[in-house]
Parts: sequence; structure tokens; C-alpha cells
Amino acid sequence: MIKFTLCAVSALLCAGTALADQTLLSGGDVIDVERGVTLESQDILIEDGRITAIGSTGSLGPAADATIIDMRGATLLPGLSDSHVHLTGRSDVHGYRRLTVSTPRAAISGVANARKTLMAGFTTVRNLGAPGFADVDLMTAIEEGEVPGPRIIPAGRSIGITGGHCDNNLLPFEYHQTAGGVANGPWGVRQKVRENKKYGAQVIKFCGTGGVLSKGTSIGAQQFSLEEMTAIVDEAHLLGLKVAVHAHGTDGINTALEAGVDSVEHASMISDEGIAAAKAQGTYLSMDVYVSDFILSEGEAAGILPESLDKERQVGQVQRERFRAAVEAGVDMAFGTDAGVYSHGLNGRQFAYMVEWGMTPMQAIQASTIHNATLFGLQSEIGSIKVGKAADIIAVSGNPLSDIRELEDVDFVMKGGAVFVNTLGE
Repeated sequence: MIKFTLCAVSALLCAGTALADQTLLSGGDVIDVERGVTLESQDILIEDGRITAIGSTGSLGPAADATIIDMRGATLLPGLSDSHVHLTGRSDVHGYRRLTVSTPRAAISGVANARKTLMAGFTTVRNLGAPGFADVDLMTAIEEGEVPGPRIIPAGRSIGITGGHCDNNLLPFEYHQTAGGVANGPWGVRQKVRENKKYGAQVIKFCGTGGVLSKGTSIGAQQFSLEEMTAIVDEAHLLGLKVAVHAHGTDGINTALEAGVDSVEHASMISDEGIAAAKAQGTYLSMDVYVSDFILSEGEAAGILPESLDKERQVGQVQRERFRAAVEAGVDMAFGTDAGVYSHGLNGRQFAYMVEWGMTPMQAIQASTIHNATLFGLQSEIGSIKVGKAADIIAVSGNPLSDIRELEDVDFVMKGGAVFVNTLGE
């Protein structure tokens, strides 16, 4: 009996609600993120996890045994995505507390956090750094239906210099502690890119400047020379991988742009020249404009070091002002939150901050859907509600174009044609 109960619970959590061969989402308003318009009273027909038809209500004629889900009064959107998360991280474990977390323990947290992220409406994420390639194994477990969670694009271990933001700087010399992604010199970083690819990384993340939450680094200080950054990008692109750079300071951002990175994470102190270069090159900016509030309000209780709190006070407001400048300049903007620094499942809170700092609600939604899909190289698979694409669809009872905070509490989540959340009737 115990075994049967556990299996039943596991099936419910992992697979979502079992549906007929065909599913019809009937009568909802659909946000077309590619054209930037809303289509009223639409039916969406889904078969084998994919969208097979879209039309006005009553026009599609599903099979007699199709599952019909009433979506009248709801607004439907593509499944959301987040370009910068750390699923194995916890918001209550910062600073010296991180020394108590083993890789297996981080992996267990990753399972719980993946579920929270999916239930919040985020059906695809890019995981930019995890110990021991735990994010690769988490991706596999989700793909095999063992645990529920979003699609994951894993980075494996973040690449960084000795003593830099991606190193472990919390212990004294006697412990000889070095993070797994540390490498120095052009050939050293090339080898690390190759190693990450070998063990399953699907994107390369490296640290091009100091960081807020690392001990002993300056957020404005560049890490890696142009020669080293170019080697990272060149090797990754040879292997078919895109490159995301953690970069707060102006010099590090400019050097990474010169090296040809695909996205700049944080981009806190990006200059006007950097904004112009990013726009010209089609480089995405992934600016986590919500997380500063969490760090400054709850960070001390979570173990964040005093020096890190001081650094956040220096950079948080500046980043939001540069975000506005980048939006006004027309740079390609991603939706990335740094979830794991703050609590997983709250990713949707960033939408309101993006609107406050210069975006329209439609632009913010596009950042988390079709823009991220393009950045990920998955625009033919996800990012919009379109015939042939994966049936990753969310819904809210209100209209997020009128009130973007609707996306902080999603009422319906479908991933690959399986329903994981449906509280619309409530």
C-alpha cells in the first residue's frame, strides 16, 4: 500500500494531469507575442504535446474524446522563461552558510526548486552555474519524467579566474579550496569549456568581473583578459554553445562584448558605448532588476556578508537606471532574474520592475517569451503560441497587459501538453 501511494503521488507530480490524445483549450484570449497583439476568444488544439491548430472559438472541431478545458475569461500566454537561474541554490543559504552544503544536498534542493519554478509558470530556464554538474542531471531527471520541472539549459560549472567571482574564496589558504570551474590563460579556459561540454553543459557561463555575493571581489574589476575571453567564446562557438558572461563593471562588459559573448548577465554599469555595441552586435542583456530589493531587505538574515550588502547598495540603483537606458536604446533584452539568490518561484515579481523601469507590459512579456527563446536558440520550439510549437502555455484570470502583476500568481500551467496547474475555476 505504501509503495502504491508513493508511486501514485510521484506520477501526479511528475507527469501533470493525464489528458486524452487531444486537448482543446477553449475560449480564452491569447497574447500573440510575435505580433504584439491580443487575439480574443480563441481555441487551441493540442495533440502529442504540440499545438496543432489555433482558431476562433468553435471553429476547430476536436475529436469526440478530446479533453476540453474551459478558458473563457482567462488570458493565455506562452510558457514563461528565465535566462538566469540557479536551481540548486537557496535564498536562505548565503555567505559562510554555503560551506555547509554538499553537492548531493544542492541537487536535492534543485529538485524542489525546479517544481516551484514550473508551478510559477516558467516552463524553460537557463541554469547558469551549479556544483558538480548537478543541473545537467536535474535536466535529465526532468526530461525522463522522474521529477517535475521546466526545460533546463544547463551551464554546469561557471568558469572564473583564481580568486574571482566564480571561485570559492570563503576558506583560508590552508584548505587549498578552488572551485571546479577555475581556469587561467587562453588554453586553460579552452580546456575548461571542453570539459563542461563533455559533461553535458549546453551553454557556457563565465565571470568577467567581480560580483556582489563573492568575498573579496570588486564589482567593477575586470576578470580575464581580452585574450582569455576571446578564447572562451571562440572555443564555445566552435562546439556549438552560446556564451553568457557575468559582468557588472564597465571594462569587463566592454571586453566581453569585444570578445563576442551572446549575453551579458547583470550588465549593471554598462556604458552608453556598451549599450551601442550590444545593440549593433545583437547581444542580449539579461538584467536582474528585481533581486536588489530582496538582497537589501532579507539578505542579512540569509547570511549575505556585510561587504556584499555594501556592494549591492552601490550597484542596485545604477543597474536599474542603465536598464532604462538600454530599453530606450532598443537593445535586445532578455528576462533573467538570478533566482536562487532570492526565493525560487517568485520569478514573476521581476515583470513589475521591468515595467517600472521603462518597458511596456508587452515588452516585458516578450522578453520572457520570444526574446529568451531566440537567445536560447529555441525560437522554433518555444516562445510563442503557434502551430507546430511545444504546447507550453500558461494562463491568468486577468489581463497582464493591464496589470503586469497578474504574472506573479499564474492560474494555469501546461508544459508539453500536460497540465500542472489549473486553478482558473477557483
